[in-house]
Amino acid sequence: MASGSAMDDLQANFAAQTLWVQSLIGLVMLALAAMAANFLIKKVLLRAAAPFLDTRSMTADKAAARLANVVPLLIVSYGIKVVPNLPEGVIVVVGNVCSALIVVAIAFAISGALNYVNELYARRPEAKSRPIKGYVQVVKIVLFGGAAILAIATLMEQSPLLLLSGLGAMAAVLMLVFKDTILSLVASVQLSSNDMLRVGDWIEMPQLNADGDVIDIALHTVKVQNFDKTITTIPTHKLISESYRNWRGMREAGGRRIKRSLFIDQNAIGFLKDERLGNLRRFRLLDDYLARKDAELREWNASMLSADCDAVNARRVTNIGTFRAYVAAYLKAHGRVTPNMTLLVRQLAPTPQGLPLEIYCFTDTVAWAEYEAIQSDIFDHLLAILPEFGLRIYQEPSGLDLRGALLGRDG
Repeated sequence: MASGSAMDDLQANFAAQTLWVQSLIGLVMLALAAMAANFLIKKVLLRAAAPFLDTRSMTADKAAARLANVVPLLIVSYGIKVVPNLPEGVIVVVGNVCSALIVVAIAFAISGALNYVNELYARRPEAKSRPIKGYVQVVKIVLFGGAAILAIATLMEQSPLLLLSGLGAMAAVLMLVFKDTILSLVASVQLSSNDMLRVGDWIEMPQLNADGDVIDIALHTVKVQNFDKTITTIPTHKLISESYRNWRGMREAGGRRIKRSLFIDQNAIGFLKDERLGNLRRFRLLDDYLARKDAELREWNASMLSADCDAVNARRVTNIGTFRAYVAAYLKAHGRVTPNMTLLVRQLAPTPQGLPLEIYCFTDTVAWAEYEAIQSDIFDHLLAILPEFGLRIYQEPSGLDLRGALLGRDG
């Protein structure tokens, strides 16, 4: 009897091992089938189709590769049911996990397709003025949110509607957690619809240390490459709630403004004597002004002054007025100052530092280096020519000036 019982146990163990070996062989064959399908699709079919895809983009290939992951998962999901001798619980769990992974794989594939759509749009000329990256990111948020709900519902074997009904109670928490995302979404829509910001715009936002070109506009952030080559990342909603300066209008106009003053020493301002006035007649740019001024003053003095009236009552030409006319004529004749934009040479209110004579004009270029060169060239000339009019620039006394004055007084 003992030998018979041992024989029965041996047969039972052998049968159990046989069942386990059958299950193992089935799992190995299922894994090999899934890997073979994955290899055929990614290494054979996709490579064969590569010439027909967009060769300038990697996003199309990635989207196709992510979608190809669905086939091995489907093989495992359906093949697990035919593997012999597996517990029902294992079959259900593996099927649910595969179904959830299929949802995730499809979501990533759609995300890759959206990236490709955004890349195609970015090649169009109007993409700089109206980027769609923010909208694409909004669609991705909705996509991955829906995919997460479906994947969880699949794992739990529950209806997605049940999970959605539970989310209603978490609405306040979600709004708190995604507050910045919601603000950025609204801001991104406003920026795009109102054409307030484009990639390539030069913006200034001193409160956030941003002064440079916009290089990326996303849902949550806007990246600005400053002129010192650093990168400033600005939350998108800040561009709606706070002020910033956009220099796009200057670039589109084709001219950049010069607005700078020469501070004239007021002690040097006076009437032009005949000798200096005669010297100034050598300036070709002053021909029209002096001729017009001579006629005007001669007519006024003849009609308003009597023969015996003191000369102090007569109107005379001033050096500051003549210099102002010279500057205006010089700017009009300058080849790099655009004539179809505002051009002014005006006096501002006197200050303790002298009389500001403001030059207000626009260069014919917006390139930074050229603009600075033109501006410097103009003021180089004006500073050098100023003594010809009997004028001088105001400059606060330095230690050297005081030393010279003291030595002169002692001497």
